[in-house]
Amino acid sequence: MEVNLSESDGVRYLHLGTEWVQGSMRIKAPFDLDLEYVQRMMAWLLFMPAESVAGRHAMQLGLGAGAITKFCYKKLRMTCTAVEINPRVADVCRAWMRLPPEDERLRVVIGDAAREIRDTQWLGAVDALAVDLYDDEAAAPVLDSTDFYADCRRLLTEDGCMTVNLFGRTASFDRSVNHIAEVFGASAVWAFKPTREGNAVVLAQRTPTRPKRAALEAQADVIEARWGLPALKWLKVFKALEK
Repeated sequence: MEVNLSESDGVRYLHLGTEWVQGSMRIKAPFDLDLEYVQRMMAWLLFMPAESVAGRHAMQLGLGAGAITKFCYKKLRMTCTAVEINPRVADVCRAWMRLPPEDERLRVVIGDAAREIRDTQWLGAVDALAVDLYDDEAAAPVLDSTDFYADCRRLLTEDGCMTVNLFGRTASFDRSVNHIAEVFGASAVWAFKPTREGNAVVLAQRTPTRPKRAALEAQADVIEARWGLPALKWLKVFKALEK
């Protein structure tokens, strides 16, 4: 698959052979999260004490421009694993998207995500799982079955969360949410309203919790102060699937 780059107004964009944007980086702030939906992929921070984040394990399925992995590695100080099927994407991220070299806290696995997440070394070992798996047409998730989401759930620690990038204005959205709810339980699923571009991030907890609104707001304050993410705005468009 061809990998291309473009730049506009200080932002570098990643494309996989089409005009569709598969990721971005603000050139003067390469470790910040530029796209709104990518920021929302960090909503698991609402459910995890801020002081416990550093040293935890983040896994990204579908490297894209590497934004999530870079943020977790540089800003959150987490151990990070990214799984990407296309070695060219990883090469471009290192050369043009400021993806740091691998070390004891950062590993890029070249392989098929569906197969890799069945490796026993990852079972119960992931605190924050980000799923963003689209083909070059970006039409629908590449992996979206109940079997796949069951494999994802098995990766998570007891207080771990999965966030998934879905397209909220397509027919596949309800099917995807139903698959996630079937595996995790409806009480474990939260969803954002779609962004202007149509991306709808869905979050699923390994162990469902129902924090009070005041607790979520307090945690959002901490997230904004520590990491500069618009977490208070999230709460206006982020709801539990089951009331």
